Amino acid sequence: MDLRIWIGAIVALLFSVVASLAAPLQGPQEEPILVISGNIQSTNVGETAQFDRPMLEALGLVTIETHTPWYQDLVVFEGVRFSDLMAAVGAKGDNVTAKALNDYVTTLPLKDDAGHDPIIALKRDGRYMTVRDKGPLCIIYPFDSDADLQTQTYYARSAWQLSRLVVE
Repeated sequence: MDLRIWIGAIVALLFSVVASLAAPLQGPQEEPILVISGNIQSTNVGETAQFDRPMLEALGLVTIETHTPWYQDLVVFEGVRFSDLMAAVGAKGDNVTAKALNDYVTTLPLKDDAGHDPIIALKRDGRYMTVRDKGPLCIIYPFDSDADLQTQTYYARSAWQLSRLVVE
């Protein structure tokens, strides 16, 4: 194949990738349960990226089975990878401040320093989490996967009743 055709194809591919990265997020159709602001590239409501439950689920769900200090037995959490969510909004920075409905605030590194990707959990043991039970969202690390995660540092990052993320 002619080199010019290959170069043209590569340039066209790069333009389509860049265009898709810069595309704005679709707006929420239901009540937003998470608002992301700060140093983000993709927004859908003013300077923020607002997500309802279907939008979060559309990013792809993963499962973490782990013990936590908050529940006696092994728990199955289902949610969106933190890294996938940050990629969806084009997050740039070093840290993310998580804010909860109960005014709890904690900070997570944008790139988790232990190499463990937490999830933004929507479900616990197959059921959507309610505000009364640490929902509608909760940051969860795979605590059982590494003893280093079973420390106050990671427990403190696991904000429940999560409502806002600010990328800094």
